[in-house]
Amino acid sequence: MLSFIFQRLLQSVFVMLAVSLIAFSLFRFVGDPVAQMVGQETSIEDQENLRERLGLNDSLVTQYARFVGNLTRGEFGYSYRTRQPVSEMIISRLPATLELGFVSLIISLLVGIPAGIYTALKTGFLSNALLVATLVGISIPTFVIGIFLIYVFGVELGWLPTFGRGDTVQIGWWQSSLLSWDGLKSMLLPAVTLGIYQLTLTMRLVRAEMQDVLKTDYIKFATARGINYRSLYVNHAFRNTLVPVITIVGLQLGGIIAFSIVTESVFQWPGMGLLFLDSIRYVDIPVMSVYLVLIAVMFVSINLLVDLLYFFIDPRVRLKSAKG
Repeated sequence: MLSFIFQRLLQSVFVMLAVSLIAFSLFRFVGDPVAQMVGQETSIEDQENLRERLGLNDSLVTQYARFVGNLTRGEFGYSYRTRQPVSEMIISRLPATLELGFVSLIISLLVGIPAGIYTALKTGFLSNALLVATLVGISIPTFVIGIFLIYVFGVELGWLPTFGRGDTVQIGWWQSSLLSWDGLKSMLLPAVTLGIYQLTLTMRLVRAEMQDVLKTDYIKFATARGINYRSLYVNHAFRNTLVPVITIVGLQLGGIIAFSIVTESVFQWPGMGLLFLDSIRYVDIPVMSVYLVLIAVMFVSINLLVDLLYFFIDPRVRLKSAKG
């Protein structure tokens, strides 16, 4: 097991180095940050002095080495626009994005897994209706779903707030929307908007995997032995369906956090996605770079966790690791 973990950690290090290089290189060509930081009346000499203080005149190799060194020490630098430490800006926005992502994931799993099992086991009008609904959910862009929900539940019915986090509860450095009624109401529309697409993927994956498992020989043998259907479906079929589902769930969580930008923009949700959009608007390179690296860290950590779950769930992975 230690060898398995070491291999995955080593792969994660190489992935993070590659992502840090991409983040460093990509945002060096989006514009001149000094031009965004100063006014038109600022002299050329003052602009050059500012560029020198920021280290923008150093070679790219020197800048990249400094960038990676600062990241390893947890020093993310300062925002070009607000002069605040980037770490403080990220920490202030991180709870909003994580809570929205987890609630969206829970919604997609609570609905998607039972619906996938039902459509795999049953045929009829309801099953076909669910399959058609998933096609609609995949086909419609997220921002269109968000605008539709805002119009129906916010404008016409007036049941739910249409923007912001509502009231939050402070727990140390963490501001939570989950501990206040107003915060929960504010989270419902963006969470459903973000969870609908993931829900459709979860449902279709569970359905396809469940149908494949039910066609295997050991399921047929268990049926011939007279095992009751509830035990057959839950203890045998669904358990073997979990392996690919865990992978998708892990990727979904990373995708929800990384691609919540559109939803946060539609609902003006004060999370990291909205912060990233603002940083693009003002060519705030430190914020953009740290955001990309942080998202990569989340993906790598989630994939590492999924690999470890594979190790405990699937005996074939343990056997392959032992032989290797």
